Amino acid sequence: MLDTGNTAWMLMSASLVLLMTPGLAFFYGGMVRGKSVLNMLMMSFGAMGVIGILYVLWGYSMSFGSDIAGLFGNPFEMGGLKGLFEMTSEGFTFTDTNGLPDLVNVGFQATFAIITVALISGAIADRVRFSAWMVFTGVWVTLVYFPLAHMVWGGGLLSGDGPFASIATPIDFAGGTVVHINAGMAALVLALVIGKRKGFGKEAMRPHNLPFVMLGAALLWFGWFGFNAGSAYGANGLAGLAWVNTTVATCAAMCGWLLTERLRDGHATSLGAASGIVAGLVAITPAAGSVSPVGSILLGAVAGVLSALAVGLKYKFGYDDSLDVVGVHLVSGLWGTLAIGLLAADGGLFYGGGLSQLAVQAIIAIAALAFTAILTFIIAIAIKKTIGWRVSEAVEVAGIDLNEHGESAYESLGATRITPEVRS
Repeated sequence: MLDTGNTAWMLMSASLVLLMTPGLAFFYGGMVRGKSVLNMLMMSFGAMGVIGILYVLWGYSMSFGSDIAGLFGNPFEMGGLKGLFEMTSEGFTFTDTNGLPDLVNVGFQATFAIITVALISGAIADRVRFSAWMVFTGVWVTLVYFPLAHMVWGGGLLSGDGPFASIATPIDFAGGTVVHINAGMAALVLALVIGKRKGFGKEAMRPHNLPFVMLGAALLWFGWFGFNAGSAYGANGLAGLAWVNTTVATCAAMCGWLLTERLRDGHATSLGAASGIVAGLVAITPAAGSVSPVGSILLGAVAGVLSALAVGLKYKFGYDDSLDVVGVHLVSGLWGTLAIGLLAADGGLFYGGGLSQLAVQAIIAIAALAFTAILTFIIAIAIKKTIGWRVSEAVEVAGIDLNEHGESAYESLGATRITPEVRS
């Protein structure tokens, strides 16, 4: 029988998560220079367009279809959402799981796929052809995201039905491995393959609009309640726990980041506050349903400090992660995934549970890192050798918005249109 309350909650949660991608667009858009803001916004919206279609055609089936070798679901089993609804003489009928229409789960899970790919774009801002990004979006979500979602949530290799469950049941409540480790590792690979922006490390590349950044962070925080509380799959106490944990972890991470800035640099910044918010949201995502609110405060505070320190590593190691996707999503995603082994109220080391949960969390994190790194590298090299990733140096300097999209966010910038012979 249809559970109308849970169905309404999951529809609302899906809508909240979908809002996160425009929120991310503003978050990233404010962080780039003024001549790149439209391109940054378009990369998030472009991901929405491509993945929304592919998820219906084969993404849901690859994520949650019948298992194939523990790696992905059968893409033909529910391709085009076959079998989830039927037209009869009395109208549509819908399949459901535990009172929730399966089509509602399709919508909810599609928004996770969209935001994961959009997150990657921040690492390669200011220098990538929009066409190359759109091709990457479709290929990567098919070969990397859908299989990893199946491995973790669809009964595959890294799930509670997989071989590692003999150690302890792997936990990824809302996407520490599937979303954040996945996106962060892909971001690092792309940053290395595509290379640095012209002037990286030599000239200032400051955010052009910090109010946009703060607005984006606020929208992400709001949408994240659908992300985490929605992953309880019901309007119940677990959703309430996830909501509270998400709030306090994010507050603690913001404070941790700001304190780190204050001690290190002598001032606490609005960019630091926004980045700390995202770091906390990332870290609590895998753990929101397994830790206590007090544990969430500790988890979030550590995430804020770790990511505040990690964002500077790109200058030390020489990779150009433009908008700190690696420092925030990879680092805090790893910490949140591993912290479950320490802080889980049932089975965590700090609660007398031993090392089993920590061990299995480390295994699934390492497996996700390796899987994503290898496949992303292959995809990135294939695109580099065929259609090419980068705009020309002339376009990068003159303004990617005007030359890739034919428009400019701010006419006062006086961006220059590059002629076709110079553009290439």
